[in-house]
Amino acid sequence: MARLSALAEERTDLGDDEVAWLQALIAEWSLLADLSMSDLVLWLPTWNAAGLVAAAFVRPTTAPTTVPDDVVGSFLPRGADPTLDRALSVGTADSTAFPITRAGRVIAVVARHGSPNPRVAGQLEEVYQHTAEDLFAMLVSGDFPTRSTLGADLDGPRVGDGLVRLDDQGRVGYASPNAVSALRRLGLAVDVVGRDLRDTLVRLAHRPGAIDEGLSEVASGHAAGRAQIENAEATLLLQGIPIRVHSSRVPGRGSGALILVRDVTELRRRERALLSKDATIREIHHRVKNNLQTVAALLRLQARRAHHEDTRNALVEAELRIAAIAVVHEALSAEPGDHVNFDEVADRIIQVVRELAPAFATGAGGQQGPSIQRTGSTASTASSGMLATDVAMPLAMACAEVLQNAVEHAAAAHIQLELGVVSVIAETADQGSGQASTGGGSSVVARITDDGLGLPTDFTPGLGLQIVQSLIEEQCAGQVTVENGSGGGVAVTLTVPLA
Repeated sequence: MARLSALAEERTDLGDDEVAWLQALIAEWSLLADLSMSDLVLWLPTWNAAGLVAAAFVRPTTAPTTVPDDVVGSFLPRGADPTLDRALSVGTADSTAFPITRAGRVIAVVARHGSPNPRVAGQLEEVYQHTAEDLFAMLVSGDFPTRSTLGADLDGPRVGDGLVRLDDQGRVGYASPNAVSALRRLGLAVDVVGRDLRDTLVRLAHRPGAIDEGLSEVASGHAAGRAQIENAEATLLLQGIPIRVHSSRVPGRGSGALILVRDVTELRRRERALLSKDATIREIHHRVKNNLQTVAALLRLQARRAHHEDTRNALVEAELRIAAIAVVHEALSAEPGDHVNFDEVADRIIQVVRELAPAFATGAGGQQGPSIQRTGSTASTASSGMLATDVAMPLAMACAEVLQNAVEHAAAAHIQLELGVVSVIAETADQGSGQASTGGGSSVVARITDDGLGLPTDFTPGLGLQIVQSLIEEQCAGQVTVENGSGGGVAVTLTVPLA
């Protein structure tokens, strides 16, 4: 679709609404290709009327391709194909060229390339071809693609999954073998041809009460859209396309609906299994978080009863480390998957450090502890804040350690945690050719600064910083930088690659 928009902007004078209509067409036209068993090419008239440019191309899954090369972007001068020229200028269709008209103007032509070799067509192929003719007629009249919001979040079935053709009364005129097999799995025990599809599905659903309104509209052929029917045995996905071609010359054709049927029983079973597994994992994270919080509370009680300051400080530090781990598990228990919003994790860690600050704050912040805040991302890309667990866990513990050190040793009044994800492109010279090649990647950067006393001249890393270095450098293959800030205080930068 992006290629269509670019070609339309560069080489045609089509408006935004016209391009949007063509994008809607190519989102659905694989159905046309499969039913007609033909390759389809979308040709757009150039802005100077010099010819046409191929803007989209689709191959069928029901027949071999007759256009082996991708023609998108190729130019066809006016006069090279009289059939396309006639469809473009006159606006009339034949069996191989179908003009697309909007507001009385031909904005594109769909070229059909079928196999030149004759083949013996069975009933299935005949239904395919007849339905394709009806849909091509709807394409020319502007009734295809059909617009509907019913079941827009469901993946549509393909022609080969199963096809049912309804008459204008909603009765089944034809059902492909795959469609019959899908209905049999749902519980169908009789011949479906001649029966009302909607009533049949109501009985197969085995559920009390009224049928789902969306399913009723789709199954009766009254509305375009997608719907799902499920019982204890199977789950089917339906896509309905009402057919309204009033000029059809063949009795029984040109009306009714096309219903595509797909058996998604195994797919839905796997989805439910994944949801159950995800719920179990989230419950485990919730229980781990509760247990860790219980341990942290016990350490807090023990610290309050400690008689020696060193013992009390060690217990408070242990409480903070456990609380940092619990924060990550709390985030994992609330979000599906193995990624957490680290901005929220950082805010919770700051809150924990702020609550514990009176227990070990000795600096300018007094017994209430220094002011601690987090600023937004300074990054230009990938600043969503979602980090994988194997990055979030050690980074959360490291941030807690650095914040604790700033509270305990810096005599700071203000502490700031700045988070962001930065993308770096590294250029290296190719020794053989002298040409530069690009590489690099993204890293999450946490920078913690304070306005305290700064590093002493005889500074040596203590236990806290050694823990930080172990978490970031050994577990995450990252980097820890500790330096005096330009305006005083200390700046600690934690850089973790997002590989």
